[in-house]
Amino acid sequence: MTNIELMEQALPVAPLKILALKSCESLAQKVDQYIVSFRKDSLQDFLDPVIYSSYEADTYLAKNSCPRFGTGEAKGLIGESIRGKDLFIMVDVCNHSLTYTVNGHVNHMSPDDHYQDLKRIISASTGKAHRVNVIMPFLYESRQHKRTQRESLDCALALEELKTMGVSNIITFDAHDPRVQNAIPLSGFENFTPAYQFMKALLRAEPNLKTDKEHLMIISPDEGAMARAVYFSNVLGVDMGMFYKRRDYSTVVDGKNPIVAHEFLGDDVRGKTVIIMDDMISSGESILDVTHQLKERGADRVFICTTFGLFTNGLEQFDEYYEKGYLDRLITTNLTYLPPELKEKPYFVKAEMSKFLALIIDSLNHDLPISSVLSPTDKIHELLEKRNV
Repeated sequence: MTNIELMEQALPVAPLKILALKSCESLAQKVDQYIVSFRKDSLQDFLDPVIYSSYEADTYLAKNSCPRFGTGEAKGLIGESIRGKDLFIMVDVCNHSLTYTVNGHVNHMSPDDHYQDLKRIISASTGKAHRVNVIMPFLYESRQHKRTQRESLDCALALEELKTMGVSNIITFDAHDPRVQNAIPLSGFENFTPAYQFMKALLRAEPNLKTDKEHLMIISPDEGAMARAVYFSNVLGVDMGMFYKRRDYSTVVDGKNPIVAHEFLGDDVRGKTVIIMDDMISSGESILDVTHQLKERGADRVFICTTFGLFTNGLEQFDEYYEKGYLDRLITTNLTYLPPELKEKPYFVKAEMSKFLALIIDSLNHDLPISSVLSPTDKIHELLEKRNV
């Protein structure tokens, strides 16, 4: 039974409201349109005017803002009543395109700024909303998830802080290390992966892609991406390989040990299409080196699938590798801010996530199990079967 069918038999926990911070407005608008469509089209025959008086709406978005003073300080404002509502707050901590003024100087918003705004909005709502849920696609400070020397544990601190502020559920995607949820073991923490959306986007862009063992191979660019690569290779029934980073542990550059080389473990990739699976692209230097090495080993085509495309060093190197034939496709989601120029690149493919997010929000609002959403295996198999018919 699908989640839509289950919703027809369930009552919502409380009236739904979505608070989208400015960093996440465009994605939230698409999510809102899908939820409006779900409730008007799929459930119109099941509505009881008394029970569902606040169920159907033209929009579930609530007005909010975080205006700033001249010093750069800010406050959170909610533009309508959210008393008794099931509140979903959406924030993109990686949206660097937004700016604010500090003593006359323009300052780009950092993840710290976005996180502070999130806390301001929670502060404005706690004690009034029926339940507070946070949707943070890129988990704040998720790369600072473990202590190896005298250093802070920022991600764990942030999760504990959100729990203390009254947040019931935290929804994120492809957390760098899902074990960070151990910091809040009694709170809701959902970590989703966009495997189905990757496959759907890739097959649309490459309709002639052969997904059998003789023509396709999954690659993990490092040890951290092994789990998602193993899952994807098992679902598709193809081989996988991995690279591991050989580092110089006698040297520290910018707080980390520099990578000396990428070493490959796996079967021959000659003549095959390879898909590199990773959670994020930061500067891109590491994953582009992997594409180069795969081409040097005889791979026919190289596709990158990454949940978050941050591109902290710009797109010039990606353009260069595409022109040299090292990179064929780059598939990334719209869960975080994407620079406008990326959408014009011939190698770029967007994995649309708004419908998936809408289904997650609607399911949680009805207190329905989301096991079918968490495990996309059946959807991927169905997608491949339809394609092969």
